[in-house]
Amino acid sequence: MKKIFLTMATAFALLHPTFGQIAQRQESTGYKSRKLKLDEVNLVSSYYSQDGNNAAVTGGIGSQKLSDIANIFDIRLTKYDLKERKHTFGLDVGIDHYSSASSDKIDLQANSSASHADTRVYPSLSWSVENEKKGTTLALGLSSSTEYDYQSFGGNIAFSTKTKDRNGEFTAKFQTYLDQVKLILPIELRSSGGEHETGGTAGRNTFAGSLSYAQVINQRFQVMLLADVVQQTGYLSLPFHRVYFKDGSVHQENLPNNRFKIPLGLRASYFLGDNVVIRTYYRFYTDNWGINAHTAEMELPVKINAFFSISPFYRYYTQTAAKYFAPYQSHTIADQYYNSNYDLSKFNSNFYGAGIRFAPPKGILGLQRLSMLEVRYGHYSKNIQMSSDIISLNIKYK
Repeated sequence: MKKIFLTMATAFALLHPTFGQIAQRQESTGYKSRKLKLDEVNLVSSYYSQDGNNAAVTGGIGSQKLSDIANIFDIRLTKYDLKERKHTFGLDVGIDHYSSASSDKIDLQANSSASHADTRVYPSLSWSVENEKKGTTLALGLSSSTEYDYQSFGGNIAFSTKTKDRNGEFTAKFQTYLDQVKLILPIELRSSGGEHETGGTAGRNTFAGSLSYAQVINQRFQVMLLADVVQQTGYLSLPFHRVYFKDGSVHQENLPNNRFKIPLGLRASYFLGDNVVIRTYYRFYTDNWGINAHTAEMELPVKINAFFSISPFYRYYTQTAAKYFAPYQSHTIADQYYNSNYDLSKFNSNFYGAGIRFAPPKGILGLQRLSMLEVRYGHYSKNIQMSSDIISLNIKYK
């Protein structure tokens, strides 16, 4: 089942912002190998745990207790062609396994139903070619994600070009995800009440265009502007989410078949000497479901010595409610669309923690190729009785 915690775990562990020196260049002199060579391998493992009292499966009430173990293996290979263009080939394989008290309540009578746990497998392939002389990069990618009730295929293409002085870079990217959702209804809404009965499948498509521009202002200060346009069409509800009306009747969540999103962001980094960096991020988000949101984040990496650093961080988020959301037993038969998923409610959240990075010159435990070990911990809380913790471990082989 496609859950927001999976995205959160992956992003926290592997994709946490590391906006840095975009003007850094590789040496343009000397021999460049045209043989395919191993450039970098990352192994990321994380454990995520949450609890709360607003489960969408039971109509906005009930336990949200959940745990997830995620493992991501990321490998990068590089080579130069006859025109001295750098080719990078990437393979990522992720496997998540979760158990969920709320998903178990698809069948309200079961002590432990088939939906109480699931495993998600999500491989992806990427390729990019960089012309270092011209300062341009072209990238392509394919991805897949498979769960018991969800199948997704994705593709992306991106192009970036640097300014003549190499202090600025413009990037344009297009992504698409083509999904199929298995329509698993709450057990009391099934015609036969059978455990394995479904209503077939439904499609969901996402198309996203992204633009960004990064600029080195001076040796200490860098900024990046980001803008996205996202269009989703198809079946955008989750079939096993219940909605209880004022009259006590139970219904299946019903949301519009289109959603248009616009996120706009600004990222900035300021270097306080050689040992401290201030990284900040702000994002404004709006969509045609009535949600407006603001995100503000700060991270403060501090280098203790040449190979050890600590990075405390804090993020604040606030959003308005979607116009289709209402709590348990608040919707009426007059509502065309209805939803009691508190991810679409009005709330604010706090996310804070720290990362510890260890990169000794002789490698981890004296193994030269094991170049980096990083541990990150974060605590997340909403003001609507929901909290979670995540810890991740990243080991880099280079």
